[in-house]
Amino acid sequence: MADEERNSNTFDDLDGESSSAPSEVSTARDEELKSLNDKYLRLAAEFDNYKRLAQRDQRDQIRFGNEQLLKELLPVVDNLERAIKAAKDNKSYEGLVTGVDLTLKQLQGVLGKFGVQSIPTMGQPFDPSGHQAVASVPSTQVPDQHVVEEFQRGYRLHDRILRPAMVTVSSGVGSGSNGDDIDNAH
Repeated sequence: MADEERNSNTFDDLDGESSSAPSEVSTARDEELKSLNDKYLRLAAEFDNYKRLAQRDQRDQIRFGNEQLLKELLPVVDNLERAIKAAKDNKSYEGLVTGVDLTLKQLQGVLGKFGVQSIPTMGQPFDPSGHQAVASVPSTQVPDQHVVEEFQRGYRLHDRILRPAMVTVSSGVGSGSNGDDIDNAH
């Protein structure tokens, strides 16, 4: 039991100093502790401020992230409005068709500027990653498992599919009545 008495520690000598140590060392340590605690509190406050700013920036990015796209689309809206007004004023639909056609080309240009491209379909091999088959028809003119008709154009944003193209796929030579024409299931 003599070892137990010899190894017992008290709160006074946990720092390795005896209770008879000068108070200057204790004061210096208290000041260093106070300084480190102050630095910690400042760093924690700075980090909280950074988190709040980052969260605000993220919310703004989500809220206004498509601002540039929308600015580019406003002239397209203007042109559609002009085409409709001109058609009403002139009572002519040729101008309307021409205006809408030009506006569609302008809109496709804006979409292309932002990385949106249409998915090629007609005569292409059926690709389930970019095409959605809505019908299958026999055909002697289009090879088996190739697109015969496009119902709705598909679009890709860079490498990601925004919307697959809805297509009719050839099932090859079928047992149709004459086998020469494409039998569309309309």
